[in-house]
Amino acid sequence: MSNFIVRKAAVLGAGVMGAQIAAHLANAEVPVVLFDLPAATGDANGIVRKAIDALGKLEPSPLATKDRVAYIDAANYGQDLEQLRDCDLIIEAIAEKMEWKDDLYRRIAPFIAPTAIIASNTSGLSINRLAEGLPEALRPRFCGIHFFNPPRYMHLVELIATRGTDAALLDDLESWLVSRLGKGIVRALDTPNFVANRVGVFSILAVMHHTQRLGLGFDVVDSLTGPIIGRPKSATYRTADVVGLDTLAHVIKTMQDTLPADPWHGYYGVPAWLAALIGKGALGQKTRAGIFRKEGRAIKVLDLALQDYRDSAGEVDGGVLAILKQRDPAVRFAQLRASEHPQAQFLWAIFRDIFHYTAFHLADIADNARDLDFAMRWGFGWAQGPFETWQAAGWRSIAEAVRADIEAGRAMSQASLPAWVFGRVADEGVHGPQGSYSASADAYRPRSTLPVYRRQLFPERVLGETAMVGETVWENDGVRLWTLPQVDDGIAIVSVKSRNHTLGRDVIVGMQEAVARAEADYRGLVLWHEAPFAFGANLKEVAEAIQAGDFDLLEKYVAEFQNTSMALKYAKVPVVAAVQGMALGGGCEFLMHAAKRVIALESYIGLVEAGVGLIPAGGGCKEFAIRAAQAAAKTGGNDPFEFIQPVFLTIAMATVSKSGAQAKELGFAVDTDKVVFNAHELLYVALREARGLAEAGHYPRLSPRGVKVAGRTGIANCEMMLANMKEGGMISAHDYAVARAAATALCGGEVETGSLVDERWLLTVERKLFVELLKNPKTQQRIQHMLETGKPLRN
Repeated sequence: MSNFIVRKAAVLGAGVMGAQIAAHLANAEVPVVLFDLPAATGDANGIVRKAIDALGKLEPSPLATKDRVAYIDAANYGQDLEQLRDCDLIIEAIAEKMEWKDDLYRRIAPFIAPTAIIASNTSGLSINRLAEGLPEALRPRFCGIHFFNPPRYMHLVELIATRGTDAALLDDLESWLVSRLGKGIVRALDTPNFVANRVGVFSILAVMHHTQRLGLGFDVVDSLTGPIIGRPKSATYRTADVVGLDTLAHVIKTMQDTLPADPWHGYYGVPAWLAALIGKGALGQKTRAGIFRKEGRAIKVLDLALQDYRDSAGEVDGGVLAILKQRDPAVRFAQLRASEHPQAQFLWAIFRDIFHYTAFHLADIADNARDLDFAMRWGFGWAQGPFETWQAAGWRSIAEAVRADIEAGRAMSQASLPAWVFGRVADEGVHGPQGSYSASADAYRPRSTLPVYRRQLFPERVLGETAMVGETVWENDGVRLWTLPQVDDGIAIVSVKSRNHTLGRDVIVGMQEAVARAEADYRGLVLWHEAPFAFGANLKEVAEAIQAGDFDLLEKYVAEFQNTSMALKYAKVPVVAAVQGMALGGGCEFLMHAAKRVIALESYIGLVEAGVGLIPAGGGCKEFAIRAAQAAAKTGGNDPFEFIQPVFLTIAMATVSKSGAQAKELGFAVDTDKVVFNAHELLYVALREARGLAEAGHYPRLSPRGVKVAGRTGIANCEMMLANMKEGGMISAHDYAVARAAATALCGGEVETGSLVDERWLLTVERKLFVELLKNPKTQQRIQHMLETGKPLRN
């Protein structure tokens, strides 16, 4: 694997995309110089500074931690081009105007190091044409690098070569983007709008066409084209509002101007109603009005018949809903096609036309079907790409249905399906163990063999691909203990099997057994499974015990939970927690007790028990009390409360980290823990961390004794904060009671300040307080409300 890294980068253009690309580079420990035009008045870097300041206000945050913004330097084209000389990667992200890009390339060329990579973040302009704006010597180091918005969170990056781009450079850049920035790469062809936008925008145009043809409301269509068919909640028209109606119009115009011979060219235009909205300045979310607008708490939707906004309802017909609930995709599509209901006709039509379009254009816009499907999954949030959906529903039957509709004049284009659709893929599918079909090569393409992908032991796969299978060592209903002998047969892996990886009795018992077996037969243990890491304790089991009034059983359950945490902490072999997604409550406590943590950047970690009227009692409060005492011992004052105070507020407010990096700031992880940007690499890294600890001579730590606690004075200090919050109406009386219990656990119980206690004492304190809260009717109400609604209750 190449040792290529980016030590310093520049981003040209401090607009929404440019600034957020700079933020994500800073997240990845890459210092960035962010450029824009010099301001007309005042500070010459005023435009860039304003963009940098705005990064801290965006939600979801483009910054993994607030301090990342300090690694973005402001610069302007008039005074600071010399700063480009020591940049390894220069990303251009200015407006989509060819003449502007040409002019900028001419200005920067004299300042670019001969070893630097120059890349354009254009969303659809020709990369070969853009390369002509650079001196010939720089062209082999130029390519397209198309991020999707928001760049921290969207997995897709399209990498586009010119005819002369250095192949080794592309391999290095792809490897770096995958591992360092955590991206999924699609090597796109240099065609207008590349892969995802080409297909995604056509899909939006098809939806718009059939919406008007069938007289459906925009809100109804969004109900039909959202999660119910495996698309994002923002569906179609809300997505258009979020993207910006003017931006959508620009992308459509690119297709209109550059694809005159396309059989669907007649549809590459902005509908009159959309042009009217843009003309009025109603551009969507950024202008607070577009296809939808918010009036107070009410969501209004544009009604073309009324020429005004009305309340948004968007109900799906019961019969159509029943069809969509059919488990067999073949049956589902057959019933949609046969139905006379406008909603069913609409759904069949949008799928038929996207199948038709992608089959016709596959050879022109993507190397293979896998690339196209991943582009739609990663760039547009589809659960399945169009070819996966087609294959799942029966390739041959769908192909015949599409052909029949084309011949009957019902499809959006009369272009015939390409011959390959009825060739060997009709029997084998476009995706299979041998790879994914390439229409241009008339062959199945295997996955990339770049070494970086060996780090992904369980990569995201398309329908029909085979996955690596581990060897099961032992399992119960809650967990599975297994190994990957082909990777490391000396490190065991334990995975939670429950829904949302909640930690019920089967998991608690199973985890203890897994640790015991790992201690007996293996050199280490990795706790890993797909996201979420864990949603915490099984509240249903807790509620059932409360209803039965069996609080003794509940205390035994909490004690067993604590014993499991301690088993993880004091295992004879190193336990490494590989964390991604939500790690809440008991899930957070489990990872806190591991010898080491490997955390995906997109991990959201917190002790959220306060939301259901409880406190952390799986060892979470105990761990923070110990860490506070250890940190205080290194200071002159030796006062643990100094380190308890921020933790107390984190627990009392049920704060959840907004990234794996922020989890370190909040104390859920420690500085030596690794943050991995690509979640598909988690298991690979965790196995090696466990092996490294084992080879270095891991030995279980001693349970701390003589832990100095903040005691009654610490509790009183916390109560002073709570009193002010209660007086200000920020918390309820029960919030106060719950937070005081957390303070008591963190401060070591109702003991004298400075008392010395041990770990078991701290566990007993948090367990007793937890059970007392379980007996409180208001806590019981919160638990029930969470089970019924999935939302916390303020009472």
